[in-house]
Amino acid sequence: MTTTSATKTDFTRRLDELRMSDVGIAGGKNASLGEMLQELSGAGVSVPGGFAVLVSGYNALLDVDGLRERIEKELGAYHDSRQTLQEAGRRIRHALRNAPLPDNLVEEVRTAYAQMCEREGIPDVSVAVRSSATAEDLPGASFAGQQETSLNVIGFDELLEALSVSYESLFTDRAIVYREEQGFDHMKVGLSVGVQRMVRSDIGSSGVMFTIDTDSGNPNVIVINSTFGLGEMIVQGEVNPDTFYVFKEALADDQKRPIVQKLVGEKARKMVYSERHHGKRTEIVDTPDEDRARFAIDDDDALRLARWAIAIEKHYKTPMDIEWARDGNDGSLYIVQARPETVQSQRSRSKFRTYRLKQRGNVLATGTAIGAAIASGNVSRIDSPSEITLFKPGS
Repeated sequence: MTTTSATKTDFTRRLDELRMSDVGIAGGKNASLGEMLQELSGAGVSVPGGFAVLVSGYNALLDVDGLRERIEKELGAYHDSRQTLQEAGRRIRHALRNAPLPDNLVEEVRTAYAQMCEREGIPDVSVAVRSSATAEDLPGASFAGQQETSLNVIGFDELLEALSVSYESLFTDRAIVYREEQGFDHMKVGLSVGVQRMVRSDIGSSGVMFTIDTDSGNPNVIVINSTFGLGEMIVQGEVNPDTFYVFKEALADDQKRPIVQKLVGEKARKMVYSERHHGKRTEIVDTPDEDRARFAIDDDDALRLARWAIAIEKHYKTPMDIEWARDGNDGSLYIVQARPETVQSQRSRSKFRTYRLKQRGNVLATGTAIGAAIASGNVSRIDSPSEITLFKPGS
């Protein structure tokens, strides 16, 4: 499907005007959303609309009051061991937080948001504000979850605040370390910001799905995780979700229901809209017992999501990591993000490793396993991302 392009602007672009060829100006996340809006709506895949604040907006901010040079200076001091990672990150974030957004950027965002509200028919429509870096969502690297996401943002003033938060979070300690490990130049990574209509999954459900088994690497199944409330709980690993396994090959037949296994998760907590006390837009609450005991979506929802996942994987020609949401008002399903899967899809198909414990010791901690490996080494206790430098090689 093609879209009639509106007048191009310096700092913003409607999501449905973007394609994957626009990664350089809109980042991986926004380019992918635009690609799906244009190319996959015919396959029934629903994606909430919105607009992108382009990389040019971030670059314009860096040109304010020598901000670019200040960031380079702080990073140089860190590399020369004249300050710690935490000190450099804190000073860079402080500089970004206090730099005024350029007037022409502010006015263009104001116009884009007003037009979005008009299209949705809702004054001050609630939006999700997410970063979209030019180096993210690539087949060989995953920057997922490294930058701040602002949910249930209502009104222009809150939108500007969320925009600044996204820019600031490009230099969290975790993001700085990851870019250096992956060989990315900090000053050559541009940041776009996506502004997307919120799906009322706070009163519905949400989750992630993969077009490859993330544990075994089996490419013949789709794995769907689901929970009640907003999807950040799953993305951040804060909840034990439901899991559905769907056999891909049988999905071509609409009469078949190839769910080969499903497991109900604990789903102990969920993220919902807050009453906006003290500026909080969302809050985490306990999930009622009756909801913990049931699945967050039914089999029909799981099969529809799985068929969408097949369409997305076929279009991108690679295993995909997809985020979805179910609106609690009307029950509609939406795809809110899609990126290449970067773990199992990158592993060698000519090697297969299994691990076996030769002996067992005292159990010190338990939890949900990620993957199927066994490792040994000294324990490093890390209580927050700010302590990442305490983790030493070999630990």
